[in-house]
Formats: sequence, C-alpha cells, structure tokens
Amino acid sequence: MSAKLVSYDSLNPRQRQQVEAIEVHQDQIKFSGDIHGALHTLLSKPGPGVKGFALLAEDVPVAFLLLKRPPALPVWADEHSATLHALQVDQRQQGKGYGKACLLALPAVAREAWPEIRGLELSVDADNAQAIGLYAKYGFVDSGEAYKGRIGYERRMGMSF
Repeated sequence: MSAKLVSYDSLNPRQRQQVEAIEVHQDQIKFSGDIHGALHTLLSKPGPGVKGFALLAEDVPVAFLLLKRPPALPVWADEHSATLHALQVDQRQQGKGYGKACLLALPAVAREAWPEIRGLELSVDADNAQAIGLYAKYGFVDSGEAYKGRIGYERRMGMSF
C-alpha cells in the first residue's frame, strides 16, 4: 500500500472531486459526519485555524480529515495543540489500513502545518469503542475525562510531541 497524507490545498481539481465522492459508512456518520459537512467546515470560512488533509492511495483520495488551531480550536482543547476532526475513510476502501496510515502520518503533517504545536488532541464518542481502540493503538492517550457531547458522552484523547 502506497499512501500519503497531503494538504487539501495541494490537490488538483480531479482529486478534489474525488474527495467530494468519499462515502462514510452509515453507522459512522453519527461519529464523523459526512464529507459534505467536513468540506463545508473547511471551505465556508477559509482561514489559518482549519486545514484539510486527504490520504492519497495511488494518487486517489481514499480518506479525509480536518485539523484545527486557534481561532477554530474547540473550547476543550489545549491552546498549544491541534485537534483532529472528521476522520473519514471511504467505506469502499475500509479494511485496507488507510485509517492507520492517516494516524501514523498525522503528527508529521500537523507539525509541518503548525511547527509551534506541542501535541494533538481529539474528542471521541465514549460509545465508539472501535475508534477509541484505534486511536490508543497509534499513540493517543485517554485523558480520563468524559463530558457531555453532541450525541452523548465523549472522551478526550491526546498525544504529546
């Protein structure tokens, strides 16, 4: 598998169309949203606080994610971190290690985008055991805090550099 996490800004027009065609499994939409919501967040108010990244496999986008920094950083996040949002692997490409590839590449692309950050954080639904396990496997540590989120309780996880 040859996959590379690249900035959305670096995609050509065809690749941007392919990102728009990413399909999230129906069971995962409640956790990650869909690609249209993620792209709306990225493109509706462009600025330095939100960056999009696509995972390319053979130059075709198979996954997408957002990273946020101030002024778009969520209230629960540490000001010295970037936060991960809307990690979405196309349902037609799941089971091929693309989620893992995103998480392995994430620290380097986050530091390249914002060299001053000291870590990454994310919020994950407490009921999403599969995601919690995946994040933990690739270096995110559960803070032990649970709080009321948009669809139930959420856990905060982080990774320091």
